[in-house]
Amino acid sequence: MTKFLMNLKMSKTKDKVKAVKKSNGKQSKAIGSTQSLSSYVKSICDIMRRSNCASALQYVPELTWILFLRILDAQEQKEREEAEVLGNIYMPALVSPFRWQDWAAPYSDKPGHPKTADGKPQGWKRQELFAKGDKKLFDFINNELLPHLHGLDIDKATGQPNPNATRKQRIIGRIMTAVERVRVDSETNLRDILDKVHQLHTDNVDDTHFFTLSQVYEDLLLKMGEKNSDGGQFFTPREVIRAMVLTMNPETGKTIFDPCCGTGGFLAVVYEYLNQKLGKDIASTDIDVLKHNTFFGKEKENLVFPIALANLVLHGIDQPNIWHGNTLTNRPTYGALFENAPSTFDYIFTNPPFGGKEGKDAQDRYSYSTSSTQVLFVQDIIAHLSHEGTCAIVLDEGLLFRTNESAFVETKRKLVDECNVWAIISMPGGVFSTAGAGVKTNLLFFTKGKQTDKIWYYDLSHVKVGKKTPMTLAHFGFDKSGNVIEDSKLPATLTSDWLEDEEVKDEAFPTYAKMLASKSESRYSWTIDFAARRAEALEKMQPYKDNAAKLREEIIPLKEQLKVFKKEKKDKEEIKALELQITSIEKVIKEQEAIISDIDAKVFDLKAVNPNAVVKTDTRTTIEVIENIEAQAKIIEDAMSNLKKMLDKSEKEAIKQQTKNGVLNMPSRTQ
Repeated sequence: MTKFLMNLKMSKTKDKVKAVKKSNGKQSKAIGSTQSLSSYVKSICDIMRRSNCASALQYVPELTWILFLRILDAQEQKEREEAEVLGNIYMPALVSPFRWQDWAAPYSDKPGHPKTADGKPQGWKRQELFAKGDKKLFDFINNELLPHLHGLDIDKATGQPNPNATRKQRIIGRIMTAVERVRVDSETNLRDILDKVHQLHTDNVDDTHFFTLSQVYEDLLLKMGEKNSDGGQFFTPREVIRAMVLTMNPETGKTIFDPCCGTGGFLAVVYEYLNQKLGKDIASTDIDVLKHNTFFGKEKENLVFPIALANLVLHGIDQPNIWHGNTLTNRPTYGALFENAPSTFDYIFTNPPFGGKEGKDAQDRYSYSTSSTQVLFVQDIIAHLSHEGTCAIVLDEGLLFRTNESAFVETKRKLVDECNVWAIISMPGGVFSTAGAGVKTNLLFFTKGKQTDKIWYYDLSHVKVGKKTPMTLAHFGFDKSGNVIEDSKLPATLTSDWLEDEEVKDEAFPTYAKMLASKSESRYSWTIDFAARRAEALEKMQPYKDNAAKLREEIIPLKEQLKVFKKEKKDKEEIKALELQITSIEKVIKEQEAIISDIDAKVFDLKAVNPNAVVKTDTRTTIEVIENIEAQAKIIEDAMSNLKKMLDKSEKEAIKQQTKNGVLNMPSRTQ
């Protein structure tokens, strides 16, 4: 039956393409590559930029809802056709005249022009509005379409969720909730945008490249993280996400969660990975689980929540289970799409906000109170991981090495006590420069249910990356398919130091991808025996613990004696002397406890410090350094001397030439 439906779909698609070509009177040029598709979308953004959507933070949300309604219409047409084949009744989420095919699709009265599901020419409503005069399309969208779409989810009379709404209608309502009016300020430009967006479908985009439409959308989201934009906080470089997913190698049939999902990048990339893993012969039941019951997320920002929903739908996740609200306060803004979520999850992929601060309402929910957003998120993640569930998380360097605040230390203690931290990647400082953040980061991987004994580290901090030279999968040693890449294809920024070293340049470069399976040691990878570190710290602390315990025993009779002295009203000097003795001992106890605490805290400094790094040192003597400076000065002096000679010769030749041509002014006799 599935094969029959696919053949039928292909047949109908071909018929529709022929109809489009016929109605246009000429063949539509197919968009046949990612590059041409990207250029095409850029042309849409150019129209928006000159039409009251100057920045990415303005035109990306505007294009989001327009693109979403286009894709939704295509999906509904496909679902209706499949239902008809099976003899089932199909109930669409949108009805006339609120479907894209009614008000947004281009209109033509030529024979062969595509028809709507109820037999009208596509674009009939748009043509009707055009005939009524200028601004009528705006009036329809602002006063009829948008209120209708908002009302799919929220009952206009009560302001409460519509109990009769289908899940798809709830998603539509949530995506459209941030759209109050059309931002584009020219109907002519809006019609141009609608026409161009209408072409973004399999009728006009080569089937082998259609999935790249979602990748082009990711490029648009990246623009929200450009300089002077607030969008960067919502964007994690997709190549970094793909490396994290390849490291985790998630299984199908498991739940995937991101507690601060932003635009949904982690969930979208995991979906791509699992979809490819299942292959072309995927069973319909597996498709249903993958699209409906696999991906869950939470997002706080009002601007980003609808974009996340649209992004996931665009990637193929028909029913995203996204909760809108503050994860850390557990206070929902909108939670209806998250009703079927489990209490714990098999995999968590996430990048908590850097440097965020939370108030008491969030802090009071966690065992170790702090305003640091990332520390609270780590506690939240541990609580929401299933037994033997695994997490891949981006954390800033400060969280790893800070040992001067109790919440940081205790959270990391909880992490290594309840979870096995099995890998940490030290990332270059410029990885998040595209998102407006230069903070040093690490990738952590851990599995709940067993305490940490050993931590394997890999160092990528030597790689030079930035906005124009971003991190790629190749820096991790993976090719685009996730296979281990050949040394000859590795980036020069990764291997330059290695190839300059005469001792190792002819050996295979130890990429992260190569080292991961065996967790081997190399110039860039090493293992910390965390259990041994803890045991060593306990041994080091023991003398101080023993001494503090001994002093506590000594102080007990002294305090009892003090009580007696005060009761018997002994001489004030005797009482004072005893009090000073007790205070002195208590001070020593506190000093011992501070040393114990410091030794203990240092155990939880998880910062990556590569013991195998080759440090280039200057072995020259002071005399040799001075001689080198003198030699360099001589080179500069000779160069300046030669330059002066060249300039002098050039000036003389110029004067000679001017004199010859009679151009040079001769001085008068009166001068």
